[in-house]
Amino acid sequence: MNTRPLLTVCIPAYNRAQLLAPLLNSIVQQDFQDFEILICEDGSPERDAIRQVTENFSARYPGRIRYRENANNLGYDGNIRELVECSRGQFCVFMGNDDLLCPGALSSIADIAQRIDDCGVIVRTYATFDTDPSIHKQVFRYYAEEHVFPAGQSAIAAGYRRSVVIPGMVIKRDAAAGFSTDRFDGTLLYQLYLVGMILAHHSVVFTPNIIALRRDGTPPDFGNSAAERGKFVPQNQTPASSLHFMHGMLDIARYIEIQTGMAVYNAIRADIGAYSYPILAIQAKQPLGVFLKYGVSLARLGFWRSPLFHAYFTGLLLVGPERLDRLIIWIKNKLGHTPRLGAARGKSS
Repeated sequence: MNTRPLLTVCIPAYNRAQLLAPLLNSIVQQDFQDFEILICEDGSPERDAIRQVTENFSARYPGRIRYRENANNLGYDGNIRELVECSRGQFCVFMGNDDLLCPGALSSIADIAQRIDDCGVIVRTYATFDTDPSIHKQVFRYYAEEHVFPAGQSAIAAGYRRSVVIPGMVIKRDAAAGFSTDRFDGTLLYQLYLVGMILAHHSVVFTPNIIALRRDGTPPDFGNSAAERGKFVPQNQTPASSLHFMHGMLDIARYIEIQTGMAVYNAIRADIGAYSYPILAIQAKQPLGVFLKYGVSLARLGFWRSPLFHAYFTGLLLVGPERLDRLIIWIKNKLGHTPRLGAARGKSS
């Protein structure tokens, strides 16, 4: 491509070569053309297989895909930073290497990016699935209508926690590149740092359109890089790794508050507490003593201030995650969006 594209679809690749082709198919079949695909392979054992899949697609779609192989295993955060650095698009659209882009997704993103003044971040609606992408287990929609938060404290508080999951996440490339740092390598949360810093200067847009599908049931593959080793365990999510993850969320929030001069830390912590069910549920099947210790450790991070944190914790102890999952999904389906539990209101566009 001779001119700068509007969008770069950024894929951090590590293993899961067999799932890369479905992802690429979901991208190249979009009804929008002003985009490139950038894949950064991070030194995984499946590098040769990933390269072969990419070469096959590059032969079928000349000039559409750029493929890079990192000389060293940078880890998740370093690879996200590398993707931003190497992206040519005005906006980066991130996709997990086992996820899928929905039909019409890039058109929806492009419409928002070009229509909304000073757009810095787009928070997508996404759905989850197991094996059949047409069967959605759960939809994560934050507002029933498009919502815009102007740059500042409310934008940061609203966009921060809702940008943890990367499929379909969109950021303004040049703004992100200006905040490059390795300070948070090993947290798996570099995108939250970028979102927080960008939203101090740019607006965030929440779209009700389902942009991406997140594949459930794929074991995590973190803990291989030097920055992640000892903090995360490949193919597993231990209580210790979950606690490290939560420490990272709060540490980054504190750093953003200091750097921007905006009082966002307490608002972010309160928002995490109000929506802390997934944080608790991910370890709810541990032995009772382990889960109790995990819950107490989370409470000590300040989440004890949230009444809903105690409600989730008690509910998981009494009825377990399966029943609570069904209840939460039922509530979200009835409302058409995630309940607003103290989140900033913003304005409909």
